[in-house]
Amino acid sequence: MLWQSLFFFANNVALIGWALLLVGPRSPRMAAIILYFGVGLLCLAYAAMFVAQFDAIVAGDFLSIKGIRALFQSDGGVVLGWTHYLAFDLFIGQWIAKDADHKGFSRWVQAPILLLTLLAGPIGLLIWLFIRERRARAAAKA
Repeated sequence: MLWQSLFFFANNVALIGWALLLVGPRSPRMAAIILYFGVGLLCLAYAAMFVAQFDAIVAGDFLSIKGIRALFQSDGGVVLGWTHYLAFDLFIGQWIAKDADHKGFSRWVQAPILLLTLLAGPIGLLIWLFIRERRARAAAKA
């Protein structure tokens, strides 16, 4: 039951962070809320779960699929891994939003990229890197 509660907690923190990122104001205060109460809280939960799973992690074999599969066969390993994804994807989403604002992209252009980052982090990031390149080069020349 503890792992299910932690899973529920992590999902809700991440979803609130993403909702604020997508529809909230882009103020310094909102950025701090998302960073510290979203990403930071997920990182803190991750650290606590990491300590709880430390024996399994230290004993794990991270150089083989079999070793990684063994870690993720427990509820603790699944929630630990999921929280890792949630924290990093939200952090990357916040960076994309800040970078897009700085480069003058509208929120309508940002929204699908942010949603893709929420659903498939590295793909959303990759698309953002391609989209931002032209404006980044133009800004560097100015």
